[in-house]
This record gives sequence, C-alpha cells and structure tokens, in this order.
Amino acid sequence: MAHAIEVRGLAKRYASFWAVDHIDFSVDVGTVYAFLGPNGAGKTTTTEILEGLRRSTEGEVRVLDLDPWTDGYALHKRVGVIPQDFRFFDKITPKEGVEYYGRLFGTRPDPKALLERVDLVDKMNSRFDTLSGGQKQKLGLALALTNNPEVCFLDEPTTGLDPQARRSIWEVIRKLKREGRTVFLTTHYLEEAELLADQVGIIHHGKIIAAGSPDEIIRAHGRSERLIFTAPATLAEHLSRTLGVAAEVVDGHVVVSLDSIRDSVRILNAVEASGIPWDGFVTRSDNLEDVFVRLVGPMDDGALKPGVPA
Repeated sequence: MAHAIEVRGLAKRYASFWAVDHIDFSVDVGTVYAFLGPNGAGKTTTTEILEGLRRSTEGEVRVLDLDPWTDGYALHKRVGVIPQDFRFFDKITPKEGVEYYGRLFGTRPDPKALLERVDLVDKMNSRFDTLSGGQKQKLGLALALTNNPEVCFLDEPTTGLDPQARRSIWEVIRKLKREGRTVFLTTHYLEEAELLADQVGIIHHGKIIAAGSPDEIIRAHGRSERLIFTAPATLAEHLSRTLGVAAEVVDGHVVVSLDSIRDSVRILNAVEASGIPWDGFVTRSDNLEDVFVRLVGPMDDGALKPGVPA
C-alpha cells in the first residue's frame, strides 16, 4: 500500500454551498502531510470525512484502503485522533486515561511506556486539571496512540501552547514518523508545517490551490531573494539607474530583488560607492508563511514580524 490516504474528486455540499469542491490528494505511508487553510476553507470538513465522522457528497476517499464512512468500525481501530483543543475528565490521571482508552479499544497498552513516548511519564499520576496546556496535549497524543494506530490525525495540536511546549509536541510528531506512522496534520502555524511536513496541501474556498513539498510550493509561488536596506528612497533610484536592478521603497526600506545571490556583492559595492548614507541590510527569501499570505491572506496566528517589509 503506497498511499495511507487517497482522495479523488472529494466534494461536500450544504444546500447550494460547496464546503469542499472536488479535491484530489494522496498521502504516502510513513509521511507527515500538513493540510493548511484559513478558517472556513474546508479543512475541518475534509478531515472529518477522512476520519469517518462526516459523509461526503461526491468523490472517493480511502484511508488505509478502507472507506471511512462504510468501514468506520474497522478503520477506527487503526487510526488515532487528537481533536483541536483536547479536553478530558478533570479528575482522571494520565495513567488512568491510558487504561480507560485501552479498554475502549480492546487493547492492553503499557501506560508507563506509552507516556514515556510523549515525555509525560513524570505526570502519570497527576490529575488532568493540574496539567499545563502542553502536558494536556501530550496526553491527547498518548490516548491517540493507545490502539497502536497506523495513521494519526492531529488537528492543530500546538495551538495556544508556549514555544517550548510546541517544540516538545514537534518532537513527538517526528517520533511518530520515525516509527513509520502516517501523520495528517492541520495547523495554523506555517513554521510548523514547513519544519515537519513532507507534503503540504493548501485549501481555500473548498479547493486545493497549492500542493507539494514546502520547498516546491515556495519555488512555485514565492518571490526571488532580495536585499532590504535601511536607507533613504534615493538609494532605490540610484541602484535602478546605475545597475538596472529592480529596486523599490517598501515600508520605508529599500528592497532590491536578486536574480542570483551572486548579484548581492555587486549591489553592495554599488551601495557603498554611492555615497548615500545607509544603516544596514538584511537578506530575505520567502518562506511558506509568505507564500500562504500571498495566496489566501494572513492567518490569525501567522502575522509577519513588524518592521521588516515582506
């Protein structure tokens, strides 16, 4: 089985509105696939169809070569799910939670070994309501692994966590991949997708508008590398006139597009020889967040840092 997930012509309609509009994608076994899009784009609807929680209007969906809707009972024994903003019983401990989920799935997981995998063994006897946000998400991951799943659906698992907790969850996701599991990840953090995902799909208004590896998407939709100078607007005019390069003023900075990184030396020499005062420069190339913002607009949690033009 080459593909853990295969989607062909998937569509979901509510009255005259197509929440998901005939999309196609596949996810290879043992990879991390990041499914990105703004709120209302169709991410949740698509994910719930893959999980067997919602029925499609049209198209074909296979997860582990099973139809999620008609083969839901068999599929749910082979997948793990952590919903966005995971919640659990306040007074139950992680050890008790793992044992409880094991009984639900008819498995006999070792609570200590499973909690060690998500770096939560030191809290195995602490009540859920005493855990931090990151520790609660780790418990959600542990519970999603009680049935030894082949595919893990992780819905925004790091939303609202501090940077240290987010990186801890990232390492758990990397471990899942090293174990040969497939991870289907939705996230509002573009850095997270760029660091973790083998493949990315960006959905907007129910349609997938970009797909491929993070590098492929950036090359296809990103802008060329550029030099950004803290300098007066006259520098842009000077460089355009003397070197014939594309230079413009953006947010009070002089931005010079590069056809090749080797052009930077020639441009820096020209800036120094111009006699125009300047205070410094940075190089900038597009990342996945830049491409996403250009394609669909900014995300709630994905604002660019102020003070440096895009």
